[in-house]
Amino acid sequence: MPHQRLYPSILDAIGNTPLVELSRITRSHHGRIFAKIEFLNPGYSKKDRIARQMIEDAEAEGALRPGDTVVELTSGNTGTGFAIVCAAKGYRFVAVMSRGNSIERARMMTALGAEVVLVDQCPDSKPGEVSGADLALVEDKAREIVRQRGAFRADQFQLAGNSRAHYRHTAPEIMAQSGGINAFCDFIGSGGSFAGCAQYFKERDPTIQCYVVEPKRAAAFAGETVTRPNHKIQGGGYAMPDLALIDRALVDGFLQVTDADAADMARRLAKEEGLFAGFSSGANLAAALQLLQGAHQGERIAILLPDSGLKYLSTDLWT
Repeated sequence: MPHQRLYPSILDAIGNTPLVELSRITRSHHGRIFAKIEFLNPGYSKKDRIARQMIEDAEAEGALRPGDTVVELTSGNTGTGFAIVCAAKGYRFVAVMSRGNSIERARMMTALGAEVVLVDQCPDSKPGEVSGADLALVEDKAREIVRQRGAFRADQFQLAGNSRAHYRHTAPEIMAQSGGINAFCDFIGSGGSFAGCAQYFKERDPTIQCYVVEPKRAAAFAGETVTRPNHKIQGGGYAMPDLALIDRALVDGFLQVTDADAADMARRLAKEEGLFAGFSSGANLAAALQLLQGAHQGERIAILLPDSGLKYLSTDLWT
């Protein structure tokens, strides 16, 4: 059993999350879905993993030294991960986030000692719906702060530590816990969890099929025309046609989910499985059910539950 020893710091509590079979939700389907419970990381999301990996990479490369400041844009989860890692290691951390993300995230990062810089959304955007254009404004502000303060930019969209964290840890954990899977699907933001997990799975078993999940009408990575860049699935679906971390040779297919499907499945996770997760978890479950109803009927599908429902209490997910 994990966690039966004394850890020297909170960093050692990152990872080794449970894998849970969603047997109640799949009881009317032919097949199995295994959910990696990433909201049981210390910062309640999968992003704790990449924060630790990226900071350790920067230290090993000499790019980060004692007393330095770390800056990164975030929808809230990556920033929380960096706030935890930087607090444990003694770095200052500045999180740059769109005002469109739920306020719980900003409050949590502040409580963990981060400086949080909130960036106004585009005029046609609204709270709870962060578009690629909104994220571009956040990126501009993050770059400005890096220049002004001579800070280290922990760029989750570019640095390989993002996908490496999932290649080295998340995917091997899933394989060991599941005994083997047939398919994996993942809602993409930076693309790090899809890239790292898909690479590991295919190296171990090339028959495992890996699917990118995007919001319906904002599936730019799949090559479709974006007609609704603003959606409610926070933390991803930014309508980016290219993501530096994803090798398209790893992608076996593309799936789309609606806001309503993501919300409905997040609520079903809570009520039927006792798993209190967020919008992107619902999106991953909705996509996995599509696979069970189609090409992967009767098979074993792995998904991530990226973050906690606690981060959405101010949104209409729980009203």
